Amino acid sequence: QEKVASKKPSSRRSIMILSAVFFAVAGGVALVYLWKASERIYVEKCQFEADSIGLSSASGGRLNALYVKDGDMINANQPVAQVGNDIVKSKIAGVVIDVPSVIGANFSPGQAVATMIDPKGLRLDAQIDEDKGLSDVQVGQRVLFTADAFPGKNYYGVVDSISPTARVADVVFNISSQRQEQEFDIKIRFDVSQYPELKNGMSGKTWIYRD
Repeated sequence: QEKVASKKPSSRRSIMILSAVFFAVAGGVALVYLWKASERIYVEKCQFEADSIGLSSASGGRLNALYVKDGDMINANQPVAQVGNDIVKSKIAGVVIDVPSVIGANFSPGQAVATMIDPKGLRLDAQIDEDKGLSDVQVGQRVLFTADAFPGKNYYGVVDSISPTARVADVVFNISSQRQEQEFDIKIRFDVSQYPELKNGMSGKTWIYRD
């Protein structure tokens, strides 16, 4: 009985030591997490976008023929449509993203018959609230981002531009403070050739490093 009793204090001390070690490690992990989180600005509303290019006739007229459809890859100077006697051609290579035109419809000069994008100009458009770290964002900062279509995969880029004006049409009204929260666009540039799976219109998330 004496031997058993003598081991109890030692067991309690071991448990206390292990508990202290556990909480110390957990606390250290939490501090590291908070430190890492403070290094980056998280932006949830992000979308991959490339500038759209309207293809039109300079003279206008009746749409007599269409030579492309949505999703087609086209080359520079490739015929896209015939409007009146004018053959509409692409100026650069790219992807057709919209062909809403109907054969026989009339088009004004400069009115787009089809719309295309240049995949090499693909950017990640991050929409950030003015009070969620916008003041710490600068052109050239490193960015880690993800794409919803490819969970678990990380991508890397840099801040390419910051909009000088808010997205007026997308104002969010904060009921609790009775104030309008303005959103600003941040364009993220990345090596498109390195990430060919990323497509126009996909959604993603962004972490901007404060450096």
